[in-house]
Amino acid sequence: MKAERLPLVLLVDDYEDSRYIYVHALTAAGFRVEEAEDGQQGLDKAFHQTPDVIVMDLSLPVLDGWEAIRRLRRDERTRHVPIVALTGHADVEGDDNPGFDAFLVKPCSPDTLTEQVRTLLARTKGPAGL
Repeated sequence: MKAERLPLVLLVDDYEDSRYIYVHALTAAGFRVEEAEDGQQGLDKAFHQTPDVIVMDLSLPVLDGWEAIRRLRRDERTRHVPIVALTGHADVEGDDNPGFDAFLVKPCSPDTLTEQVRTLLARTKGPAGL
């Protein structure tokens, strides 16, 4: 019997310590995780791998998360992928939303991020997709 593929989370954050903590938590929760250090690298990986969920910091080098999310939403390959904005900007809502499905304010506990990823996956794939 063939094993089911674990959902892939693309984590885009320029802080290595944050990536380390979140990758560990997401992996322990049963997700595969791919990392990117800046917005352009995140776009490249998203277009190549089509993750199940993208976690995007908004303040990133090379290409900021705001523009990266806009480009992800315009591209047929990634327009359907749920995106969690992970940001230190507590006032991000409404008209400021470039296309994310949820946002979490840093500092954010790994458990909170993991639960948000599960929630978005359940919306898009149903309980069987988890």
